[in-house]
Amino acid sequence: MPVSSIKLIKLWLPVLVCMGLIFYTSSISGKDIPPLFPFQDIAFHIVAYSILGLYFSRALKNTCPNIVVSKIIVFTVIFGIIYGISDEFHQAFVSYRTVSGFDVFIDSVGTFLGSLIQSRIKI
Repeated sequence: MPVSSIKLIKLWLPVLVCMGLIFYTSSISGKDIPPLFPFQDIAFHIVAYSILGLYFSRALKNTCPNIVVSKIIVFTVIFGIIYGISDEFHQAFVSYRTVSGFDVFIDSVGTFLGSLIQSRIKI
């Protein structure tokens, strides 16, 4: 049975909102980001991309109900890597921000964790 338009919006809108928030925060100049605690960059990447991974894997699971969990996790991580690369490319044009392959790695770890969380809590 096909998924209704309203259900599609409810599933994918949080993904788009999360992507928008990541894009917005990536647009903030590096000199305007106060240091709050050690390794905050890593923590922020993990949290943001875990939430993105959770929402993406939830939307994928409910849009394609016959897909197995392992494929959901793989597709979610691939999505996280692609979006992480695009985020780093975007940061190349923001003052006092740098492009980092390590950040893309952390983003992929975050999406992996988010998809694992989603597969365990069944939301």
